[in-house]
Amino acid sequence: MQNATYDVIVIGAGPVGENVADRVVRGGLTAAIVERELVGGECSYWACMPTKALLRSQTALRAARQLPGAREAVTGELDAAAVLRRRDSFASHWKDDGQVSWLDSTGIALYRGQGRIGSDRIVEVAGADGTTTSLTARHAVVVATGSSALVPDIAGLREAAPWTSREAAAASEVPGRLAIIGGGVVASEMATAYTGLGSAVTVLARDGVLTLAEPFVGERVTQSLREAGVSVRLGVEATSVSRDGDGTVHITLTDGEQVEADEILVAIGRTPNTHDVGLDRIGLKPGAWLTVDDTLRVVDGAGALIGDGWLYAAGDVNRRVLLTHQGKYQGRAVGDVIVARATGEMTDDRPWGRHVATADERAVPQVVFTDPEVASVGLTAAAAEAAGLRIRVVDYDLAAVAGAALHADGYQGHARMVVDEDRRVIVGLTLVGPDVAELIHAATIAIVGEVPLERLWHAVPAYPTVSEVWLRLLEAYGR
Repeated sequence: MQNATYDVIVIGAGPVGENVADRVVRGGLTAAIVERELVGGECSYWACMPTKALLRSQTALRAARQLPGAREAVTGELDAAAVLRRRDSFASHWKDDGQVSWLDSTGIALYRGQGRIGSDRIVEVAGADGTTTSLTARHAVVVATGSSALVPDIAGLREAAPWTSREAAAASEVPGRLAIIGGGVVASEMATAYTGLGSAVTVLARDGVLTLAEPFVGERVTQSLREAGVSVRLGVEATSVSRDGDGTVHITLTDGEQVEADEILVAIGRTPNTHDVGLDRIGLKPGAWLTVDDTLRVVDGAGALIGDGWLYAAGDVNRRVLLTHQGKYQGRAVGDVIVARATGEMTDDRPWGRHVATADERAVPQVVFTDPEVASVGLTAAAAEAAGLRIRVVDYDLAAVAGAALHADGYQGHARMVVDEDRRVIVGLTLVGPDVAELIHAATIAIVGEVPLERLWHAVPAYPTVSEVWLRLLEAYGR
């Protein structure tokens, strides 16, 4: 058995683990990172990058067809093979050479294999060649192993070899018929992508479409999917699944009806990748989400730190926010606080302090790349009321903004601003409409900065842009 010692050991080389290790070495400490698959993780190869590459070409085509002059220049249909080739390039053809080179350039040591906690500050790495390496951390171990798609216990489903988000992101061919179980972000985006690529798509959404967003979001996305030819079945549930010898998938619904497809995608949620990282050796439950304190140190069921606080968890595994950008944000906070504690610096763990992830609770931005796009940050009206805030909701027709009319003929969209009336600051903003993704960061800044509405009045939007919706929302609030 080989042995090595570092200041910090990170289990998981996805974007979260990479950010942790990067901040650690920038702070003057040494770091090793352990990865059993590809350096770069889910986002690089099976989620963010490849899925958005699947969607972007049809978004551009849709935009062109909404503009006279450009519409006439479009002479053909979407080239699915070309889209898949572009997707392959953004997934680096599922090779991690580039990201490994980056690790080398920063001085971060890479160990390939399954990393398991052996005891306090000890991580054992089981390599594919059968060798074992024991790594000792002087200061901290960080679990950043992410999450995987949850496959429910539906009779015959696993035997039918369903797609998860990974297979949907990396498919080499477009199925003629695709059935999707779920109505969340992955389900909605992949329904958009595959219907644009030529599949006949059926969405089985028991609880509805994008139900965690403002109600108008799900309504508009559902309408758009149906207009694109997607069969969206609300309130239905699969009771059994089987696959024939010829590959046809048969899905039996609760009412006895059957749906047939060539592939079935399961997109109902995520489960933490903690079943094989040695949690049982330190008194925690394998396969469980990890609970953390404000500085992302792992705590047990009673809220007590593990040991003297040497164990941290960042990204999906702590279940705070299952989004890549928030995980990277957590990773930066974790790396910085580990350095501070190791070097005796003061820890800034106040709300919005450098060593905490306050935005996880108050200002999480998210874009859903459906058609229309959905962009949101902060709280929905329902969430704000549940939090006990006295709010006012301001709605505005995004199509009424001059910039939207110029952006596309027949532009349709909606904006909602949620205001905390006691502090007179924005606590939530949701936009739905074509190409609204790039508008959301302004709202994120307003919420994080807790900018008073009176001051926002002086943030003059350029004319004629869709950003003029900010002025219209403030005007509507002032009436």
